[in-house]
Amino acid sequence: MQKILIVEDDEPIRFGLKYYLEQENFDVFQAGDAKTALEKFEKTNFDIVLLDLNLPDQNGFDLFQEMRRIKETPTIFLTANDQEVSIVMGLDMGADDYITKPFKVRELLSRIKTVLRRSGKNQSSTIQIGPVTLDMHQAKVFKNGKDVMLTALEYKIFLTLALNYNQVLKRESILASIWDVNEEYVNDNTLTVYIKRIREKIEDDPNNPKIIQTVRKLGYKIGDIC
Repeated sequence: MQKILIVEDDEPIRFGLKYYLEQENFDVFQAGDAKTALEKFEKTNFDIVLLDLNLPDQNGFDLFQEMRRIKETPTIFLTANDQEVSIVMGLDMGADDYITKPFKVRELLSRIKTVLRRSGKNQSSTIQIGPVTLDMHQAKVFKNGKDVMLTALEYKIFLTLALNYNQVLKRESILASIWDVNEEYVNDNTLTVYIKRIREKIEDDPNNPKIIQTVRKLGYKIGDIC
C-alpha cells in the first residue's frame, strides 16, 4: 500500500479524505498542524503528501521547505487561494501540483495518481485496455504491439482517463489535470478535438468508439470494452 500524509487543520476535510483514500487502498496518515506533520514526515517514508497551505502554527510554504530539507517527497498543495502568484510560488518551490478548495475527491485522486506516475511511484508501469497497452515508464502507447504516435497532450489526456478506469471523468476534471502540459491552453471545445484525434489513433472504428466512451452530459470514461 502506498503511504500518503494528509496535512490539513480542518478535521472534517481531513477525515473525509482519509476515509475516501483508504477505500482506494492508500495507507493514510494525518496531521492537523505543522509540528505533528514534521514529526510523522521524519519517521515515515511517504509516497506523497497532501499539504494545506493554511495551518494554525506555520505557513504551508515554510513547512514544505523544511520537509524538502529532510527528503524529497511528491507534494500536492491544498489551497483556498487560487491567485496566480500563490500558484506560481508553490510550483517554483518544487511542489508537484496544487488543487483549490472546494474540490471533488475524484479530481484529487486523479491528481494524486498523475503525480505518482510522474515520480515513478506507481505500482505497475503498464495499463492494458483491450488491444491497447499504455506503458508509463516509456510514456508510450501501443496497439496490438505497434507504436501509436500520440502527442504529449494526447498522451496525458489518455493517461488521465486510463488511471481512472471505469470512472466517469467530467470534462472540467480532465482539463484541470492537463493544465500544465507544455503550457498549452486547452478549453472545452479543444478537448473534444483532442479526444477525436486520440480515437482516430487507438479505436478500430473511431465513429463507434469502444475504448474512450462518451457519457452523455457528463464527460468520458475508459471502461469495460464492449
